[in-house]
Amino acid sequence: MNKRWLYRSRWTFIIVLAVCIPAGHTQGNSGQLHSSSDGQQQRSSTVLGKYDPPIKVSFVRETGEDIQRMIDQLPDETLTNNRWTRLYEQELGIQIHYDWIATGDVYHQKMGVSLAAGRFPDVVKVNPYQLRQLSNAGLIEDLTEVYRTHASPLTKKILEAEGRGAFDAATIDGNLMAIPESSSSIETAQYLWIRTDWLERLGLQPPETMEDVLHISKAFTAQDPNGNGIQDTYGLALTSYLWDPVMGATGFMAGYGAYPNIWIKDENGDLTYGGIQPEVRTVLEVLQRLYLEGQIDPDFSYKNGNKAYRLVQDGQIGMLYGEQWAPFMLQTTRDTDPHAQWQAYPIVAESNRALLVPLRSNTGQYFAVKKGFAYPEIVVKLMNMHLDKNWGEEAEYETYYNDDSRAVWMLSPVTPFPGTKNMDAYRQIRDARETGDFSSLENEALAIHKRIVAYESEGLKSGWGWKQTYGPTGAFSIADTYDQNGQLLNDEFTGGITDTMIDRQTILRDLQLEAYMNIILGSPIEEFDQFVQNWRKLGGDEITSEVNAWFKMNTAMNHQPSPLSRANR
Repeated sequence: MNKRWLYRSRWTFIIVLAVCIPAGHTQGNSGQLHSSSDGQQQRSSTVLGKYDPPIKVSFVRETGEDIQRMIDQLPDETLTNNRWTRLYEQELGIQIHYDWIATGDVYHQKMGVSLAAGRFPDVVKVNPYQLRQLSNAGLIEDLTEVYRTHASPLTKKILEAEGRGAFDAATIDGNLMAIPESSSSIETAQYLWIRTDWLERLGLQPPETMEDVLHISKAFTAQDPNGNGIQDTYGLALTSYLWDPVMGATGFMAGYGAYPNIWIKDENGDLTYGGIQPEVRTVLEVLQRLYLEGQIDPDFSYKNGNKAYRLVQDGQIGMLYGEQWAPFMLQTTRDTDPHAQWQAYPIVAESNRALLVPLRSNTGQYFAVKKGFAYPEIVVKLMNMHLDKNWGEEAEYETYYNDDSRAVWMLSPVTPFPGTKNMDAYRQIRDARETGDFSSLENEALAIHKRIVAYESEGLKSGWGWKQTYGPTGAFSIADTYDQNGQLLNDEFTGGITDTMIDRQTILRDLQLEAYMNIILGSPIEEFDQFVQNWRKLGGDEITSEVNAWFKMNTAMNHQPSPLSRANR
């Protein structure tokens, strides 16, 4: 009762607050990358090569348990002195310096304070909201010409592989104000990971519909699949953040035609926000029933991913939805129980519904350069080097990207990568497996293949995760099928941040998550209807209008040559 009262009170307070904020109080509209009018001259060849004497560039850095665990395994390497920092200094004359390093929430709090005060490093990684605010305040450099004249052909090919979307988001008033750190939409595809040893123990078959998923979840909860004589198992894993890439609800919701975090086309061909559609209402009722029946951990709403995973590790979870990297997390369950077997399956839809797999636009981080910094091209030069060392013609992948299953790429302050690299590696390995000729494999595909072989022939523990991801029945075999069947549903809006989003998006997202969570925990389903009404009042209608204005303009521009393609000439 108290939780519901707090929920309604917060709605009332934020509605009053938000309607008092003018939606367009900031300036700047996304434009397109364009030629500079003054024809800036290129810098000298000395600047294009190695800086001599070396120059220092400052960053700030987020760290975490995963990075620290890796560093503990690497002799003579730290975040501030490692193979990447040494490479950048030796090859480019660039000395990496961190003003400060912090973890998790502390990092984000310090970053917020630093940006608000205008005290940030020479190069700073920001999200689209922070980028727009820094640009509107005139605190960062225009990188339009920097990108055109300093980005290598490989860098341009990789950063622009998914089209203009990432650059649209970084382009303000026609100027490129940051360099997107490339990512990939296909990496966000969801799979259903199931304890197959439990399926076999209970005589169940893999699911073909959502009805099958619900049947399996109920059996995993009630029929003692771990065989310990105690009813201590749950059919489905969830975390307190429903959109976590592993143990989130995105894949489950897609089975009911609900896509709560992307923009989709309505029956008129206009864009509408997936989070307010009636299909979401339906799936929230289903999740509420699972929760009230004990098929979901009763304390999931208080557990982040690390805490929720302890149930998985302890053999109490039978199914979870997650991205392709999930088996590297699931690996530790086999340390606890050597008989534990997980397998990826395609997500499924309810009977008589076509399956669509939602993909979110996955470039959310951008590198901006502080106004007045004398060498704004540094961020592009670092990206050039990072991509060349990992995917160039003379790449050293097992030295600079993945060293014996250690993700050493994380030691670099910039980490762009080819968006389709994982799918490409899978397809290369698949084709070689079909012909029996692995001699053509190189770099990433070769490294992955060697780990799978080591697992199959020598029992290399870390190879299990690689096989579950890249093997014949691994996650990417399913992604390949999604693609071939035309089942991938892309986010229709890739235009970055609209004016109203700057003021309202965080509020809307927080209240969306809170409304969903309260319903799952037992609040009346009518609270979804109230959420939709308030979403519109809080700025959702204005955002929808802005998104559709962008959509119409972008559709028209797609029939014209891309400024990005002109930049590569």
